[in-house]
Amino acid sequence: MKKKLLLGAGVLVVGLLAFFGRDLIGLYRLLAHIEATTEAYEAVGPWPQLADACFGCHGDKGSSQHQRYPSLAAQPAAYLSTQLERFAQGQRSYPNMGPLAMTLSAQEIDWLASYYASQPAQANQAFEPDPALRERGAALAASGACAACHGQALMGQAHFPRLAGQGADYLLAQLDAFAQGRRIDPSGSMQAVTATLSPADRKALSHYLAALAPTAK
Repeated sequence: MKKKLLLGAGVLVVGLLAFFGRDLIGLYRLLAHIEATTEAYEAVGPWPQLADACFGCHGDKGSSQHQRYPSLAAQPAAYLSTQLERFAQGQRSYPNMGPLAMTLSAQEIDWLASYYASQPAQANQAFEPDPALRERGAALAASGACAACHGQALMGQAHFPRLAGQGADYLLAQLDAFAQGRRIDPSGSMQAVTATLSPADRKALSHYLAALAPTAK
């Protein structure tokens, strides 16, 4: 009798695994992912963390896959801290960023800048560039000597941001803002560069930069 019960239980388990196996594996993977991400989160500090407010727009660890919002990951810390300070002081405007930046202390700005600067950059996989625009943008980036300020592979340096792999809509919006005087670069470089670009040129440049795969620093 006992053997029959054990055999029956074994058959039942096998049957359940056969019927629900894929779902059970999926659930196991989900639980493992939750556990891993929770451990990674808690390694930075307890909830809530300062960077939590940035997640909605700028993505997990600062890698945005939304073309409208910039990725913060692997941006130079000096650039990030300067931009937060400019938002806080009203020297740069965006509806969400001004009020948020004004709540940050100098220490919190430094922490955020260092945190995102240390995160690895991810490719902009959500964007499919127009091949002709991408080719035209590559020529414009070379002739405009973008690397002189934005560093090797356009990964950013010092107070100049990473352009490689940024959102196409964000890049175009910033190029338009510089060209139209709605955003000011204290060095004057961006105003000078964008003054020579037509709207079509700026779109081509944004396609090239958005599709440019970031490199490891």
